[in-house]
Amino acid sequence: MLDLGAWARLPFFETDWPAVQGRLAAELRQILPPAHQIFRALERVQPDATRVVILGQDPYPTPGHAHGLAFSADADVRPLPRSLGNIFKEMQTDIGAAPRTADLSFWADQGVLLLNTVLTVPAGEAKGHDKIGWQALTDQVLQLLADHPRAYLLWGAHAQRAAAAIDPATNLKVETAHPSPLSARRGFFGSRPFSRTNAWLQARDQRAINWAEPAETT
Repeated sequence: MLDLGAWARLPFFETDWPAVQGRLAAELRQILPPAHQIFRALERVQPDATRVVILGQDPYPTPGHAHGLAFSADADVRPLPRSLGNIFKEMQTDIGAAPRTADLSFWADQGVLLLNTVLTVPAGEAKGHDKIGWQALTDQVLQLLADHPRAYLLWGAHAQRAAAAIDPATNLKVETAHPSPLSARRGFFGSRPFSRTNAWLQARDQRAINWAEPAETT
């Protein structure tokens, strides 16, 4: 049973989810992440607790990697997914530390919404569910979050298009290349998204995000 809290009021769940659910039920391939984790990003962070939004594209298509939080994976996943490895490299350069595992759940616990714009993927086929209707949910989530200034880390053209309507005058928008091995050197490396986000939060009398160490999360 879903525990979506305030997100459950989004029109998507009445108008779009039944059709998306039907498409998923007809899928013959393995669907990632597991069904109970599809909405994990929303279940983990409520709208009024969301301080930072990181938009991914779709879940990792490798079985055992995707667990419902964009860019994140279970703690025992080795080697790291390549995009996440590059995120950690940039974090080491930016703030001098990075998490020891692939699990970014502790980011969510601090108000970081790790949302993919497409919440499912067939195993082995990136973007395989890109056209089944998930984007309506992303649009509605971002519309709901427009009520207060927030920080948005938009890595790659896909995330930037999805969040094009976000006002950069009232929100922090960090827009760079995607951290994938194909594009990270075209502007992701050196962008300092973690320190920039924390500086913006602290300038607004909000606590900084502890990006690197779960044990220190309060």
